[in-house]
Amino acid sequence: MIQEGDRAPDFALKDANGKLWTLADFSGRTLVLYFYPKDNTPGCTKEACSFRDQYSEFKKRGIEVVGVSADSEKSHQSFAEKQHLPFILLSDPEKKTIAEYGAYGEKKLYGKTYMGILRCTFIIGGDGVVKKVFPKVSPAGHADEILAAL
Repeated sequence: MIQEGDRAPDFALKDANGKLWTLADFSGRTLVLYFYPKDNTPGCTKEACSFRDQYSEFKKRGIEVVGVSADSEKSHQSFAEKQHLPFILLSDPEKKTIAEYGAYGEKKLYGKTYMGILRCTFIIGGDGVVKKVFPKVSPAGHADEILAAL
């Protein structure tokens, strides 16, 4: 997993509307880049709604919020519309960026081990350097945790 002080890996991923975004698009601004397993699941919905509910505070501070999962652009569009999400959701179906950030690995559920997307968040400074890493995120209230750290 990427550590604090590391240069954030670049990415080129599409949002729900098919627009291509790169890390450079957020240059000069603080970026909260969060990785989550799947659209429209209970934990991921809680986490996204946590960011939605605090979004005006992020914007007031000049901070961009971006979520990344392996879901399709169409899935992101549906999820964003259903939950009224005002921030960008990026699609990484190949899991390339997810893996580069160390957000793909071993998980356990009901005693079974499998590989999947790890719920984690990175605060990236306007200079492209990782300022803070949240390696194990609890979905509820995560946005409050991020704001407290900024």
